[in-house]
Amino acid sequence: MSGSGARHQATLAATSFKPVPPAFDFTENSVRELFGANVFGSSVMKERLPRQVYRSLRQTIEAGEQLDPTVADVVAAAMKDWAIDRGATHYAHVFYPLTGLTAEKHDSFLVPDGDGNAIAQFDGKALIQGEPDAPSFPSGGLRTTFEARGYTAWDVTSPAYILENPNGTTLCIPTAFVSWTGEALDKKTPVLRSMQALNRQAQRILRLFGDPDPGRVQATVGAEQEYFLVDRNLFYARPDLVSAGRTLFGARPPKGQELADHYFGAIPDRVLAFMLACEHELFKLGVPVKTRHNEVAPAQYEIAPVFEEANLATDHQQLMMLTLRRVAEKYGMACLLHEKPFSGINGSGKHVNYSLYNARHGNLLDPGDNPHDNAQFLVFCAAIIRAISLHASLLRAVVATANNDHRLGAHEAPPAIISVYLGDQLTQVLSEIGTDVARSSRRQHPLTVGVDTLPPLPRDAGDRNRTSPFAFTANKFEFRAVGASQSISGPLVTLNTIIADSLDYLATELETATGGDPERLNGAVQDLLRRVFDEHGSVIFNGDGYSEAWHQEAATRGLPHLRTAVDALPALTSPATVALFERQQVLSRRELESRQEAYLEQYALTVRVEANVALELAQTVILPAALRYQTQLADNCARLREIGRTGALGLLDEVSQYVDQLQERLQALQGSLAPPAGAAALETADHYCRVVKPAMVALRKSADQLEALVADDLWPLPTYQELLFIR
Repeated sequence: MSGSGARHQATLAATSFKPVPPAFDFTENSVRELFGANVFGSSVMKERLPRQVYRSLRQTIEAGEQLDPTVADVVAAAMKDWAIDRGATHYAHVFYPLTGLTAEKHDSFLVPDGDGNAIAQFDGKALIQGEPDAPSFPSGGLRTTFEARGYTAWDVTSPAYILENPNGTTLCIPTAFVSWTGEALDKKTPVLRSMQALNRQAQRILRLFGDPDPGRVQATVGAEQEYFLVDRNLFYARPDLVSAGRTLFGARPPKGQELADHYFGAIPDRVLAFMLACEHELFKLGVPVKTRHNEVAPAQYEIAPVFEEANLATDHQQLMMLTLRRVAEKYGMACLLHEKPFSGINGSGKHVNYSLYNARHGNLLDPGDNPHDNAQFLVFCAAIIRAISLHASLLRAVVATANNDHRLGAHEAPPAIISVYLGDQLTQVLSEIGTDVARSSRRQHPLTVGVDTLPPLPRDAGDRNRTSPFAFTANKFEFRAVGASQSISGPLVTLNTIIADSLDYLATELETATGGDPERLNGAVQDLLRRVFDEHGSVIFNGDGYSEAWHQEAATRGLPHLRTAVDALPALTSPATVALFERQQVLSRRELESRQEAYLEQYALTVRVEANVALELAQTVILPAALRYQTQLADNCARLREIGRTGALGLLDEVSQYVDQLQERLQALQGSLAPPAGAAALETADHYCRVVKPAMVALRKSADQLEALVADDLWPLPTYQELLFIR
């Protein structure tokens, strides 16, 4: 690892890193004391708010009732005093634009009092609504630069929190971000709308099963976050990592992940120190992180929380990504959330574990211990199967990004074909309902629903299938196709909405079939489950999703195989999608069109930035290094030829061939960048997908071949071996 120039200095700095002294001690403050310490949560509200105000606010949070405006001033005053007591000088309305990132606008509590002094002021109006405008965020045509008014609106269901900085603290208030016409410009507003739709339809099912007032039903989510850590010195010596988040060049190292020696191995001390610091910060913010471990690829790790209500889980995911990046800096590392930072080894996903919860009935995706619970579970399960079957293309579209295209379909992540894994036993149960003869050797009688001949369903009805994009795992579904850098908002909005729509359909069918007579429910449920399985069972697949045989079988089943984001994103505005979202009152046609436009633009811009970085890096760093080596070889060959030695000529010819090829491919990539004149968003994205990306792949191939030949002391970029194995 001798290297040269910046690479050599970066390697020396990385290998001589000295750990910083710990800034905290878990023995000083236990986890119980730390958890939620910086959150304006229930215990703080109960302590600081009048009883009636507290009750009104809790009713809004827990039951989803409308906020009483008269309590806003009281809450704002209490929140301000609490924040100032904790060192806050400013408050920030935090929102989540269509970039998928976190945005914030800070305002000071202090205002002049007219007598040369200042007072701290924060009233209900400032709490409930802000006006950041933020016109430069993508809106997909919902507003233009000269029509830039945008409002933030307090989301009372996601608690305010204190964000600490070495020089002070800030009160952060999670908000929705909408235009002056009320259209959603953000990731939060659709989540809240979709949760309302899901609650509305799920309660209808529970009423059919005999509960006249079941209370609120909500999606609960736990999202596993994968990420890479690399030394910060090496990171800054790689312009592609700095600007694109991934290595655009890099030959495979002698050793990668093939020995599986990193997976669940002992966590390196420096990394563990970083993890402990992250958890310390996240605990204070009320993020219930549970799991940490080494992942499959070298330098890859995972952090995972326990289940939370979907909206809160979405906000906490944003906080988690922010915290991972910030804390990594303190330990001399860079946290990479890109889906594919390194070619040839596993990329990073964000597995979204999804379930449905009701305070009275618990987890609605738990099979239960008795026939009644089994039947209710099977109805919810059938709704999900039907939803995925009808809207597989849409579900693929909401994980469609330029980054995720590098991961989906490889033997490290689910295929781009959306299917459902249930496990053999649960699949068999559904297939046997209503049949005359049960195929299972364990049951000798026809299988009906809601009577004793349906046995309790085991919670682990089969092994886990890591190749499935949407897998049932005991009492929840795991959506494994979400990208590591994505907000989980889009996938959750879609899951909530398509499941709500299927529950709407099933509830209507059962209400019609029973005519209000509960005695007819079992037969109606049995008939309905039979129909759902017959019509939508083709989406269930329990086999190897990586196999080519599955790709062929999926085609015969009629399942869509949308290989790229450009293939998938048009599903956002298909007639079926528009009808679905408008029917459930989650997104309008204009809001869907704006998202498609924004995501296509982001796709094209992402690839364009990568292409520009690749051109600059190849032209100014890689090619000069190769030419220097070619010159040295030519000089050496000339001297060797004088003494009758010609063995190095083959190496010179090979290097010269790749140098010429690199220059040709540089010109080809440069010439491919401009999309057709006047191209619309889809046509532009398609150009970058079909023309620019292949040109980048070709350029990379030539550069990586040169990396394998050029003398190590002349190669300027930190190698994969250095990036992945220096910790």
